[in-house]
Amino acid sequence: MISIDKAVVARLKIKNLNFEILVDPKKAFEIKKGANVNVQEALAYPAIYKDARKGEAAREEDLQKVFGTKDIYKIAEEIVKKGEFSLTTEQKRELIEEKKNQIATLISKRAINPQTNTPHPPQRILNAMEKAGVNIDPFIDAEVQVEKALKAIKPLLPIKFEKVLLQIKIPSQFAGKAYSIIAKAGEVKNEEYLGDGSLQVQIEIFSGVQDEFFRKLAEITRGNYESKVLKKVEV
Repeated sequence: MISIDKAVVARLKIKNLNFEILVDPKKAFEIKKGANVNVQEALAYPAIYKDARKGEAAREEDLQKVFGTKDIYKIAEEIVKKGEFSLTTEQKRELIEEKKNQIATLISKRAINPQTNTPHPPQRILNAMEKAGVNIDPFIDAEVQVEKALKAIKPLLPIKFEKVLLQIKIPSQFAGKAYSIIAKAGEVKNEEYLGDGSLQVQIEIFSGVQDEFFRKLAEITRGNYESKVLKKVEV
């Protein structure tokens, strides 16, 4: 457990009420990232404050009204996950780099180079983001920041978002396992079981994920599947 003098304040404001806890910034950072860390390890002291620096405790009736419980650890976990706290420079840099990589991977999977009709590697996108000076918010979901990043790098890279409508035919013995892969890859437009028991599906996916999609299907079916592109759609 971190000492109180080295702890930072994590705070969450709900319904004009302020709730604060004293936490180990490193442990709290891990919890916020989704790591399996017990919130008890992050707390410098097991208390919920209205003002931590003044040592002013939050009222129990406020805790019950806002959180539906008086359990300090349940409330503390919610404060860490939904609230704000100060990070060290290194922790913030690490979180920003992680978010950048997530955004670059999403763009790589969804966009293509129209000159070659192939995806841009994530590192090329990262380089363009760096050159364009894209500002990344470490606490905002990567999905939300994709459009902003894409607009910034378009002047530097030939890039467009394209989807393809595929028709996939899977032999009956592989249909069950393959369907879970298919359903996660994109939007299923149509599905039917044919007379021979095989599964035929029409699915719309981003062009950039085709190779990965086909690789997964090949693993499941041992290469026994059929596919064809029905149409391409720029989005």
